[in-house]
Amino acid sequence: MSSPQVITPADKLAEAKKQLNFPRIVAICGSTRFMAEMAEADLRETKAGRIVVKPGCDLKSPHELWSDPVEAEALKIRLDELHRSKILLADEVLVVGDYIGDSTRAEIAYARSLGRPVRFTHPEVDPDA
Repeated sequence: MSSPQVITPADKLAEAKKQLNFPRIVAICGSTRFMAEMAEADLRETKAGRIVVKPGCDLKSPHELWSDPVEAEALKIRLDELHRSKILLADEVLVVGDYIGDSTRAEIAYARSLGRPVRFTHPEVDPDA
């Protein structure tokens, strides 16, 4: 007798998106030095009929919300966790820019561990190419 199949939360999410006939969801990843390119990618992906999630804060640009270095470091940790949730929600990942840092490299590895397809605006920077 076979054991019952375990349905994971990720399976439930995928099934719900299918039942709701959701458009594909794209998570944009990359260094925040490419925020302008991310905005452009957002426009293009949205025009193509996809839901887009992307970084919402650029901690490299001065702002009162992260002017305190201790708070900024704690915020970065929370934002990294938030972005992993965006990748989990997404059907695919689009990496923007011609540079891959440690954070983006970790996001790519996470996306691939989930079986998410990963596209690149600059395929030559794919760490697995």
